[in-house]
Amino acid sequence: MDSYIMLQVNIHFITSIIYIPNKIVTDKMSRDDVEVKYTQLFINNEFVNSVSGKTFPTINPTNAKKIVDVAEATKEDVDLAVAAAKEAFKRGSEWRNLDASARGLLLLKLANLLERDIDYLARLETLDNGKPLADSVFDINCAIDVFRYYAGIADKVSGRTIPADGGLFSMTRLEPVGVVGQIIPWNYPILMLAWKWGPGLAAGCTIVLKPADLTPLTALAVAALAKEAGFPKGVVNVVPGYGPITGEAVALHNDINKIAFTGSTAVGRLILKYAAQSNIKRVSLELGGKSPLVVFDDANIDEAVEIAHNAIFANHGQNCCAGSRTFVQAGIYEEFVKKATEMAKNRKVGDPFDKETQQGPQIGEEMYKKVLRLIETGKKEGAMLQTSHSIDRKEGYFIQPTVFSDVTDDMTIAKEEIFGPVQTILKFETLDEVIERANNTTYGLAAGVVTQNLNTALVFSQAVQAGSVWVNCYDAVVPQAPFGGYKQSGIGRELGQEAMKEYLEVKTISIKLPTNH
Repeated sequence: MDSYIMLQVNIHFITSIIYIPNKIVTDKMSRDDVEVKYTQLFINNEFVNSVSGKTFPTINPTNAKKIVDVAEATKEDVDLAVAAAKEAFKRGSEWRNLDASARGLLLLKLANLLERDIDYLARLETLDNGKPLADSVFDINCAIDVFRYYAGIADKVSGRTIPADGGLFSMTRLEPVGVVGQIIPWNYPILMLAWKWGPGLAAGCTIVLKPADLTPLTALAVAALAKEAGFPKGVVNVVPGYGPITGEAVALHNDINKIAFTGSTAVGRLILKYAAQSNIKRVSLELGGKSPLVVFDDANIDEAVEIAHNAIFANHGQNCCAGSRTFVQAGIYEEFVKKATEMAKNRKVGDPFDKETQQGPQIGEEMYKKVLRLIETGKKEGAMLQTSHSIDRKEGYFIQPTVFSDVTDDMTIAKEEIFGPVQTILKFETLDEVIERANNTTYGLAAGVVTQNLNTALVFSQAVQAGSVWVNCYDAVVPQAPFGGYKQSGIGRELGQEAMKEYLEVKTISIKLPTNH
C-alpha cells in the first residue's frame, strides 16, 4: 500500500474510503498523458478490424476534439461476434465444462486486474467521458466490488427439490440462458459493463457487448483484461458502433437469447420491439427516471441540502436515478432554496483532470444543447432561475450547476428527464400531497426522503412507486442490493441475487418413483 494514499471522497453524498494511486492526484494532466491502446473490435479473444473497414471518432468532451478513431461494427461484425459466443456456449466447450467455482475465480482475476490497472483505466475513462478523475476512480472501485460480488455467487446458484404429487420426484435446475446481447450507456462506462458482465458471466452465459458510441474506449480495455484473466475464446465480445446499426443488429439477432439494455425509455421501447420481431428473446431494461427527493421540515437542513445537491449534481446530472425533482416542505422552503443555491454556486466546474474539479463537461454536443434548451424552457414557463448557467469556456461542453425554485408540476423541467446539472425545487405542504405528486410520473426508478420521523419515512417508502427508496441518503447503490424501476423505468433488476435470475433458465426435471418407495 506504499504507493497509495487514502482519501475521504464525498461522491453520491456517501463518504467512502477509497484508494487512489499517488500519481492520479496531480494538479493537472493533459489528454496526451493517456495512451489509447485499443481501438479495434474484440471478437473471439482477438482485436480485429471491422469487416467494412469503417471507423468512427470518439470525442473528448472537455475540448470537443477527436481522441481517436474506433472500428465501427456493422451487422456482419455482430454476426461474427455472435457466432463466436455461440461456439463458446456449445455443449462440451471449454467454458461450459468449467466448474462454477472456476467461473468465479475468473471473475475474481478480472477484478484484480482492474485494481492493478485502475490508474490507467481511470485516466482513459475521464478522457473519453469527461467526468472528474476522482469520480472515475470511484466508479472503477465500484466495478471491482461488483465483479468480486458475482465471483462469490457463481458457485451458489442452485435449484430445489419439490414434493410433487403423483409418485414423482421433482427438482429444478438453473441453467444459463446462452448467448446474451448487452448494450450499455455512456454515463458510467466501466461500471455499467460490470453490472452486465458480472451476473451474466457468473451464470455461465457468453456475451456480445455494445458500448456507447460516445465512450467505447474503456470497454475495449477491459476486454483485453478479460483475455488476460483467462476467459476462453468467444465468452466475451465487444462491438463498438452506433445504436441504429450495431445496437439494432444485436437486438434483432436470432441467435441471441437475451438482451440487457441500459439507456433511454425511448430506445427501450425499440429493444422490446426488436426482441418481439426476432426470436422473442428475454429482455431486461434499466431506463430513465424523474426521481423525487422529498425533504420534510423536521430534517437537518444543512444535511438535506447536501444530500439533494449530490443527488442531482453527481456525475454532472447524467444519472438515470438522479434526484431531479426536489420537493421541500413549505416550512423550510425559502431557507432551503437559499442554501441550495449557494452550494451550487460554489461547485467547481472545469478540467476533469484537475484535482480541484467537482464537475466536468456534459458528454457531447447533443446533450449539451438539450440541457440548455430545457433551462431556457424553465425560464419561459415561469420557474425562478437562482443561478447563472453560463460558463466562460471557449471549448468543451460545460454547464454550470443550475437551480430553479418556484417550480410547479406542470412545467416541462418537472416532467422531462433533463440528464444534466439542473436542480428543480418544488414546494409541498403535507405527506399525502407529496406522495401523490411524487407518483404523478411515467417513471419509477428511484426516490428519496429526508426526515427525522420514522413513521413518515416508512409511510413514504411504502407508498412511493419506485424500485429503490433511500431514507436520509440518496443513490446508495451497492452490489448486494437489487436495482431497477417501476413503470416506464424498466423491466427486471440489476445487481444482487435478483440480477442472476435475468440470466438463468429454470428447468424442471420429474422422475417417476417406484410404487413401493
